[in-house]
Amino acid sequence: MSDHVALHVKGRVLVGPEEVRDELWVVDGRITYHRPAGADTAPTVTGWALPGLVDAHCHVGLDAHGAVDDATSEKQALTDRDAGTLLIRDAGSAADTRWIDDREDLPKIIRAGRHIARTRRYIRNYAHEIEPDDLVAYVAREARRGDGWVKLVGDWIDREAGDLTACWPRGAVEAAIAEAHRLGARVTAHCFAEDSLRDLVEAGIDCIEHATGLTEDTIPLFAERGVAIVPTLVNIATFPALAAGGEAKFPGWSAHMRRLHARRYETVNSAFAAGIPVFVGTDAGGSLAHGLVAAEVAELVKAGIPPLAALSATTWGARAWLGRPGLDEGAPADLVVYDTDPRADVRALAAPRRVILRGRVVG
Repeated sequence: MSDHVALHVKGRVLVGPEEVRDELWVVDGRITYHRPAGADTAPTVTGWALPGLVDAHCHVGLDAHGAVDDATSEKQALTDRDAGTLLIRDAGSAADTRWIDDREDLPKIIRAGRHIARTRRYIRNYAHEIEPDDLVAYVAREARRGDGWVKLVGDWIDREAGDLTACWPRGAVEAAIAEAHRLGARVTAHCFAEDSLRDLVEAGIDCIEHATGLTEDTIPLFAERGVAIVPTLVNIATFPALAAGGEAKFPGWSAHMRRLHARRYETVNSAFAAGIPVFVGTDAGGSLAHGLVAAEVAELVKAGIPPLAALSATTWGARAWLGRPGLDEGAPADLVVYDTDPRADVRALAAPRRVILRGRVVG
């Protein structure tokens, strides 16, 4: 194929937190910083360019009731794309979304397979609901089906206890995480509360979703082991409404959820200050709308994370963590262009000027 110069991006190309270039070109869907033949006739987009944003906790193919049809999944993916999210870590879906991989106009998805939960201890129709003796087998199955990740439900409301409790015994998670790692997959877990965290981290888990239960006792352990968190603060904002809905039947759980919500910013700030890797995720696709990535970055800044670090948590740092390129020479041309410098004010992320996916302007 002869080289085809599809686009010239000019202005400020934010290759990394400190590295800024004046321009790039898109040739046959890939980035180059070497001026190609035919550059003079390429259409030009001007502005502040970032790597396509990352939503590291998103559910394409799910709504509040379980799997959705392909048309709904497509709408979800398009909504994320138009918000600038061009790379999604799908943190559990009951729907088969592999067909999205064949669509040049939809974001790239890194799948964690289907959630693995304890019997009757998660949202109906979402997860494989199993007992501890079957955990290793199901983790192996989802490790083979996913794209290098497996998703566990680490805690959930225990109706007998009337509060959040850990779902898995220590031995079961140790064996399951070891099996995932043997198969080349990383493991993450949904965790709201405090109780499950030490066992999961000491068992070798790679990431914790939400992580509202972090305390001064477990933060050093996460930092020492390099376990990442994806706080999903736009989802944690729903805790007071959830607590109100469960007050009559489960007052202890409701009070616990309110406490976790009240300290959410302090928790995230303390984690970041301790050196725990923090990444952007919205938890879209359950009860939350898609396209909230800019709102989540703003929430991290509100929690006290420096704007440049919050930006990295959805761009350079997030892509490196997931093993995907940014604005590198020869990388797929997945980028978003803004009118103003998002490093100066992350609220700029809410209004992308152009969205470029696989070298094509799609929004």
